[in-house]
Amino acid sequence: MIQPIIAKRDVTKHILKSFNIHMSKKLGQNFLIDESIVDGIVDAADIQEGETVLEIGAGIGTLTQGLAEAKANVIAVELDKRLPDVLAHTLAGYENVKIVQGDILKVNIPEITGGGSFKVVANLPYYITTPIVMALLEQRLPMTKLVTMVQKEVALRMVANPGKKDYGALSVAVQYYTKPKIVLDVPPYSFIPAPDVDSVVICCEVRQKPPVDVADEKMFFRVVKAAFCQRRKTLNNALKTMGIDKETVMEILQQSGIDGIRRGETLSLTEFAVIANQVSANQKQ
Repeated sequence: MIQPIIAKRDVTKHILKSFNIHMSKKLGQNFLIDESIVDGIVDAADIQEGETVLEIGAGIGTLTQGLAEAKANVIAVELDKRLPDVLAHTLAGYENVKIVQGDILKVNIPEITGGGSFKVVANLPYYITTPIVMALLEQRLPMTKLVTMVQKEVALRMVANPGKKDYGALSVAVQYYTKPKIVLDVPPYSFIPAPDVDSVVICCEVRQKPPVDVADEKMFFRVVKAAFCQRRKTLNNALKTMGIDKETVMEILQQSGIDGIRRGETLSLTEFAVIANQVSANQKQ
């Protein structure tokens, strides 16, 4: 061990006091102080020595340290301009860590990761979890696994099955790109300050290919968005919001073998694909 374990209340408080760091509500900062949670995240990521790990939100280096100890090649991106100087101190001696100050939604990920495959490990600010997760997945980066701390209710939406109250557009999108699984519950007292919500760690294994065949991926997600735009709308009404007339909607659903009085929350990924492919075929006629 090169440095004291950061994931402890007294060590974290000492670091924050030494550098006069006050938690930023704007950046959604809650610092992890539970070593067992850090170990659980690292275990879920299944780190192999020397492999590249992209960490989002390095903070004061709590999780970064765990990844470095697992002998990963860590590229840690941190938005807060105050923290690189702190990280230079807390992670001194870890030659397998590189700190990048910037916004993960703006940095050139292939450039900073070297262009090869990598895993993402993150303790994401809850206010921007979904935009970051979807940006990573939609870019089709050579990412093999995404392990992140998220608000429990968001994780439940990610893993929800058709017919469940949490099932929605996020469920479909995450399950289209990955195989998600909740792997760890994280109580509020694992952080300072303690958040007002429950947290979990979710592990998303990135699929090499989607579980369904779609003729037009953009159309697939247009159909999904329309189906969940107003949850109580039947498919007959939801698809009309895409600019498709009533008669054509009825024809598409009949050809798809799907009852138009059903709602989006009841449809599987396969059924969404069938409808989207039928819409695409209809538009080509």
